[in-house]
Amino acid sequence: MKYNFEKAEKSTVKVHIELDSAEWAKAQVDAYNKNKNKFSVPGFRKGKVPMKVLENAYGKGIFFEDAINIAFPKYFEEVLEKEPSIEIVASPDLDVEDLTEDGIKLIAIVPVKPELKLGAYKGIKFEKIEYNVTDEDIENDIKRLQERNSRLVDVTDRACADGDSVVIDYSGSVDGVKFDGGTAKNQTLVLGSKSFIPGFEDQVVGMAIGEEKDINVKFPDDYHAENLKGKDAVFTVKLHEIKVKELPEVTDDFIKEATGSETVEAYKADAKLKMEDSNAKRAERELENKMVEFITDSTEVEIPDALIENQIDYMVQDMEYRMQYQGLKLADFLKYTNQSMADYRKTFTEQAKKSVKQQLVIDAIIKAENIEATDDEIKVKLEEMYAKNGKEVPNFKDYDKKQFDYIKQDIIINKLFDILKKENTIA
Repeated sequence: MKYNFEKAEKSTVKVHIELDSAEWAKAQVDAYNKNKNKFSVPGFRKGKVPMKVLENAYGKGIFFEDAINIAFPKYFEEVLEKEPSIEIVASPDLDVEDLTEDGIKLIAIVPVKPELKLGAYKGIKFEKIEYNVTDEDIENDIKRLQERNSRLVDVTDRACADGDSVVIDYSGSVDGVKFDGGTAKNQTLVLGSKSFIPGFEDQVVGMAIGEEKDINVKFPDDYHAENLKGKDAVFTVKLHEIKVKELPEVTDDFIKEATGSETVEAYKADAKLKMEDSNAKRAERELENKMVEFITDSTEVEIPDALIENQIDYMVQDMEYRMQYQGLKLADFLKYTNQSMADYRKTFTEQAKKSVKQQLVIDAIIKAENIEATDDEIKVKLEEMYAKNGKEVPNFKDYDKKQFDYIKQDIIINKLFDILKKENTIA
């Protein structure tokens, strides 16, 4: 094999690979051996048809495509081993430059880690971020505790009001015709939650147990069901139950039962400490983000399209997983929002560019500062993690590789921010 490479536009490298006749013939034989069991020719058993017979029957180039797919990864890997300066970041685009009896010439356009002009990352003044815990924060925490321990109590002596939880039957129609999804029995509805069509809950307010009435509403113009958009509808509603939320009184007994703290004051003191710790971590994350954003904004780099597309792939997949947890499908979401996948991907483009650039900046600082994580540092962290979870610590060589790499990267990133905080002014 012969090869050479040259820098191309937009952070790509053009790699030329030339295979001689023997190397190209070997690749074709490998392709034949891979595919020979697929062919049946009269006079030969399946899988025993000679290569020449198949080439005569189907053409000389029958195995060319598979031969290229077999040969290229092998020889391309050799190139990368010999040329460590080629830091590939995505799959290359491959084309045939020339093909003769004497061999084949391939050309690959390879997206590589781009060179960047790193912005200043030392001697910068950053504003300190602080979040103080107020009395209101503590009181809101107590209210959330009350909400979590609340109960619904039946109401029988009055009509329903905003904030009540009611149980209703309803049946909806448009122009006198019932529609799919417009009927339900014993449906629970919290009045004021705005979970139903605008105007529906307002008209339920004031109904008494056993009362039945017609409610007139209009579906929003952007409603997800095409056949109901902007349509006037009538819902026949019958109210069965009214319930009101009853909050527990904040006493020492309630606090002890709900949280384990001995008194209200002890719980408040503990809650304050936890909030202060949470606020400190939040402020630290925001400061670190501001540092990276500042350095990124002053850094010049030409990002290859392949890196951006890879990041968009990740972001779309992440959103798809999030939707699945909510019982949604991406295909249905695109249908409801009248978007194509191409349109949806475009919505991630700017964020993807920002994320890729930030990661490149982080990598560049790590390289410039020679930041590393030693095996001993990784081992200590892994042992701490196992001990915290009450698990037996395995032998160092038996650690899960993904776990090992995660801890390693975490140590490196922590060292990076230690340097940034030391080398910059935070006030």
